Amino acid sequence: MKRTMIAVITALVAGVIVSSPATAETGKPAQCEFTPTPDNPAARPVRVPRAKAKSHGTVDVSIFTNYGTLDLRLDRDNAPCAVHNIVHLARADFYDDSRCFRLTNSARLGVLQCGDIYRAEEGGPGYKFPDEVTGQETYPRGTIAMGNQGPGTNGSEWFIVHSVAKIRPVYTVMGHVIRGIEVMDRIVAAGIDPDGAVDGAPRYPVVIHDVRVGRSHG
Repeated sequence: MKRTMIAVITALVAGVIVSSPATAETGKPAQCEFTPTPDNPAARPVRVPRAKAKSHGTVDVSIFTNYGTLDLRLDRDNAPCAVHNIVHLARADFYDDSRCFRLTNSARLGVLQCGDIYRAEEGGPGYKFPDEVTGQETYPRGTIAMGNQGPGTNGSEWFIVHSVAKIRPVYTVMGHVIRGIEVMDRIVAAGIDPDGAVDGAPRYPVVIHDVRVGRSHG
């Protein structure tokens, strides 16, 4: 999520962007559009994912951090291309030994942002892909969604909601935390730098040691 965009998001009155490029009949593969970004090359060696993606069922993914493990269930029916992308990057070890550079904790927005290799908003996979949103998205505690820097700019960045996210429905929802939500509580309790801030870097670094793909369902 672009920092400036989030800061003014409640003031925006633009129409809802509805884009679902991966729509496919149930059980048939989705066709995704991954576009290379030569002006923003990959922060780590990784290939552009194949265009064909599974469009049904769920897949479990575990994120191992220095604060503990987050177990996620990702929904291919809702966001086949986004889930396909995260699975692809996880299997390529793209996220290994990276940091979550942004923590927000306010009455309106409480998220941990990860997936940027260099720093917040910088260090993507060298490609982008469209949003998968309907305009009806909500972001309750435990949601994992794609971060972006504007429409159709999804890459490696994602966020997990640790409390609430009262934001416009323009971020692709991939799934939710099924175990380990207390890890998020520990990260929040450790605070934000500088002291007293509601948006900034975690006071104590949040390190992703590994992201592993587990079982598929359905």
